[in-house]
Amino acid sequence: MSSYPHLVEPLDLGFTSLRNRVVMGSMHTGLEDRAWNTNKLAAYFAERAKGGVGLIITGGYAPNRTGWLLPFGAKLTNKTEAYRHRAITKAVHAEGGKIALQILHAGRYSYMPGSVSASSIKAPINPFRPRALSSKGVEQTIDDYARCAQLAKFAGYDGVEIMGGEGYFINQFLVPRTNKRKDKWGGSSENRRRIAAEIVERVRAATGPDFIIVFRLSMADFVENGQTWDEIAAVARDVEAAGATIINTDIGWHEARVPTIVTSVPRAAFVEWTAKVKGIVSIPVCASNRINMPETAEEILTRGDADLISLARPLLADPDWVVKAQEARTDEINTCIACNQACLDHAFQAKHVSCLLNPRAGRETELKLLPTRRTRRFAVVGAGPAGLSAAVSLAQRGHHVDLYESDDKIGGQFDIARRIPGKEEFTETIRYYTRMIEVAGVRLHLETRATAQQLIDGNYDEVILATGVRPRIPKIPGIDHPKVLTYAELVRDGKPVGKKVAVIGAGGIGFDVSEFLTVEGHPSLKLDEWKEEWGVTDDENVRGFVTTPKPSPAARDVVLLQRKTSSFGKGLGKTSGWVHRAAVKAKGVEQIGGVNYERIDDRGLHISFGEKRERPRVIECDNVILCAGQESVRELEEPLRTAGVRVHLIGGADLAAELDAKRAIEQGTRLAAAL
Repeated sequence: MSSYPHLVEPLDLGFTSLRNRVVMGSMHTGLEDRAWNTNKLAAYFAERAKGGVGLIITGGYAPNRTGWLLPFGAKLTNKTEAYRHRAITKAVHAEGGKIALQILHAGRYSYMPGSVSASSIKAPINPFRPRALSSKGVEQTIDDYARCAQLAKFAGYDGVEIMGGEGYFINQFLVPRTNKRKDKWGGSSENRRRIAAEIVERVRAATGPDFIIVFRLSMADFVENGQTWDEIAAVARDVEAAGATIINTDIGWHEARVPTIVTSVPRAAFVEWTAKVKGIVSIPVCASNRINMPETAEEILTRGDADLISLARPLLADPDWVVKAQEARTDEINTCIACNQACLDHAFQAKHVSCLLNPRAGRETELKLLPTRRTRRFAVVGAGPAGLSAAVSLAQRGHHVDLYESDDKIGGQFDIARRIPGKEEFTETIRYYTRMIEVAGVRLHLETRATAQQLIDGNYDEVILATGVRPRIPKIPGIDHPKVLTYAELVRDGKPVGKKVAVIGAGGIGFDVSEFLTVEGHPSLKLDEWKEEWGVTDDENVRGFVTTPKPSPAARDVVLLQRKTSSFGKGLGKTSGWVHRAAVKAKGVEQIGGVNYERIDDRGLHISFGEKRERPRVIECDNVILCAGQESVRELEEPLRTAGVRVHLIGGADLAAELDAKRAIEQGTRLAAAL
């Protein structure tokens, strides 16, 4: 008996069935955009199909050139392109899975001149203004959708997903925010939603009755002048009547000021919208967004809030997610922490998508952890992200590995990060590695500060130093004052701090510390509190479901300072940085740039500005927190190399720039694959 009976139950669609209730949600990897990456894409999807996914949905393919996300991006418009896709569909079918191609017309989100939309209204996140599509152009575009779906069937796909949300082309027709038309495609609510039903109807006519059509419905736009609930419900009923097989959940536009995908969003935060749609249609409905563990998915299905669960990033992190759930190996799931650093940040920078936790994602043909032909002995020093990835990967290949950690627990910088409000998910990564150390057979030595002589006497074939970083102590007069704490002493060690705090350094750690100091409790674990913080309303008559945010009062008065004159948080993640900047601003954190740090004394932190050290000011505070960078810990390197030991530096021990778990884990994995 499975621990998740609803999750692993097959779904009968009438003309076909899905082997379970797990859908791999669409995520554009960048591999779609170039023909020469087709085999890489096939291997990427095949690994997820082998891992047990019921239905895979590809990244978005434009139905015509004006629908491109980027110039010369992914499209499916002719049989030559369709033939190439057969390598993908065959690979998935060989592993027992089903796969649908997502048809995505970018509309005004197309990052190129010549884009089209319902009306000529520029998106705030795009420099190009679209032209309003003529009535004839609308008709032609609908036909292009049908032709694209027909080609997908020719290529061997089991179905298509029509992207009708996220602020893309169809969504732009649905809302008064972007549709100012006066013809039959605009004006009234009925006219605005006409295009969605027409597309589904013509796709059904072009592909026949035995073909999956998923419609991705925007169930909450989270933008002003978006849809009301009655309008969303009408679209759902219309696409069902037009021939859709499944309705999939979409939440929020790319330009929305409500976070929908970052780690601080509560798990399954938007299922209530999915449940409402399920209550008004008779076809299966799929839940999505921030569902990353089987118990959450099972609860949703058990309550009857959805018929299917869509996972995108969780299947980047662990392609065997479904198999592990089926086999009651949930503690072995490499849980997505919604950091976005290697997936969505890459996608929006036109880079190939991967995963911070699983650097093999999207690189299945090049980064392989093959069984070793010759077992060797390795010592890994440091059980942070870099050391953990190296140790586990080496052991999985069949090597003997000793992992040394001076602390009484593993995790390193992740053990600090998990304590930041909104980053509680990082605890899952520590849980995963704790279990994988056991499964892979790594010998873990906690509370053991490995010495050079100990490592030399151990006769290891090679030693990997993943000893991490220590906070950098800037040379400021009074830096040894009792009110001064490093970020590690504050967050990890729990040293007491007063009500007025100055934070030196406004990088990622500085923002984390500012949130740690100002946020009471863990709002990311309390959905109602989170909604108030970000201005999300359940009022069905409010367009877009957005209202005035009501952030809770800050727990402390915090001043965030930096030497640089550039804007604060400039180096934060592309898709998550705005969330951190908005959260800190909402708590009233004062931000001061271009400062000189003069001294620290009983009054507080003394600063000035410019080369002439003008406008002196005292930041009166109870504590000063240092977030001024890191230094590599690598004292073991020289004596080991002198003794002739072969040494590798990875993670913070290799480079102590702004903490970068993505680089650290990838370094550890690649090194293990190469040794």
